[in-house]
Formats: sequence, structure tokens, C-alpha cells
Amino acid sequence: MAGFNVRSVLVTGANRGIGLGLVKQFLGKSNPPEWVFASCRDPKGERAQELKTLASRHPNLAIIALATDPASIKAAAARVEEHLKSSGLNLLINNAGIARLNTLESETAEDMSLVYATNVTGPLLVSQAFLPLLKKAAQGSPQPGLSCSKAAIVNMSSEGGSITNLFAWQLGQVVSYRCSKAALNMLTKCQSLGYGGDGILSIAVHPGWVQTDMGTGRLSPLGVQGILNVLPTLSKKDNGAFVNWEGKVLPW
Repeated sequence: MAGFNVRSVLVTGANRGIGLGLVKQFLGKSNPPEWVFASCRDPKGERAQELKTLASRHPNLAIIALATDPASIKAAAARVEEHLKSSGLNLLINNAGIARLNTLESETAEDMSLVYATNVTGPLLVSQAFLPLLKKAAQGSPQPGLSCSKAAIVNMSSEGGSITNLFAWQLGQVVSYRCSKAALNMLTKCQSLGYGGDGILSIAVHPGWVQTDMGTGRLSPLGVQGILNVLPTLSKKDNGAFVNWEGKVLPW
């Protein structure tokens, strides 16, 4: 990650798990971003305490309130723009996500809607809101082609959404989660076609089998560090791809 220079990054769902890990890694770089925006639903709540502690030590960390409703997303984009002033946003990491441990028999319409709203509609609306800032970053960059240090949308997906692999089915059906991640992969492909011409890279990343408070997985030290090792290697040829934390292309 030594050669990965990004001026500004926004991580959603940054008060726990992978999101918090990414924030810590960015802040700990020898050449940290000028701005690290860490978003969560309730920046004043107990679950954001670790973020608040980090913010007290890192003046380049801004905690942003962000939920899935359009008004919250619009307000978050305005706050980020205030901090960036005339600069754009280089890297948007759509990491926020939820899971419900349901089977085919126990899955409900309510949970399907809730998971889809958070895991698919959320990244769609957030990307729409921050698109002007991503475009500004791309337009102001001297770098050719596409890259994560120029302007990029990284959607945190899961191999559990791979229709070909259907990762870890025997360990948990989590139907709504799998369906949402398959849809997120399609969103990523659509974004790559829609935004590539504006100089914005779009990629879906499977972070590895990591422990989160969503209730699934085992702890893997490869997850967060692996993601940050892969991001600087991505370019135009990877636009719209689905890769894992090692950079390996995964089947849809």
C-alpha cells in the first residue's frame, strides 16, 4: 500500500468491522489522505465511540452522519463537500451492509426489503449523491486511465452473492443477504458502464471470510489489509469486475 496515494476517501459503515478497519489503515499510512470521511448512522452514539477516539487524534478524520434515507445521504454529501472545498472525492467505499440469518423457509418480505434497501439501494443512492465530487476529482487529476487514487467507487460485496460459487451455502443460507450481494454486483457493472467515461473506476470486492457483528464469518487478518493491497493495482481493465482481497477475479 506504500505507493497508494489518495487525497480523500469516504468509507460508509465505518464504526465497526471492515469499515472501521479501513479507516484505521488509511489513517495509519505514512502518507495518509488529506481527508478520511467515516460515515455511520449515529456518530454521537455508543457504537461510534472508537471513531470518536480516532477523530480526537487525527484532525484529517471527519465523522459523517449517513443513513439510507435520501435526505440523510444528501446532507452527508453537502458536509463532505464543505470539507473538500474546491477538491473532489477520490475514493468512495460503499461498505455499509447488514445480514439476516434466515433460511429459504424463514425468510420474510420485511427482511428482504430491509437488507436490499441497505445493501443495494443504499450504495446506489450514495454513489448518485457523491457523483459530482467523484467527477470533480477525476477531472482535476493528471492521471491517465482509471484508478482508485484518481476517482473510484468500491462496492463491498461478497462471494456469497456469486451465483456460480454460492460461497458457504452449507454454513448459512442467508438468502436475503446473498440476493442483495448479487444485485450489488450488477449495480457495480452498471456503474462501470455509466461512469467509466467520466474517469471513474467501479469495482466490487469480496473482502474475505471475516468476522463482523453481522453474525457471520471467521476472523481473517487478510481482509482489510488485503483490500488495501488490491486497490492500488486496479485500473481500466478491471472496471466493473468482481474481485477478492487477493485481486483474483470471481465469477458472477
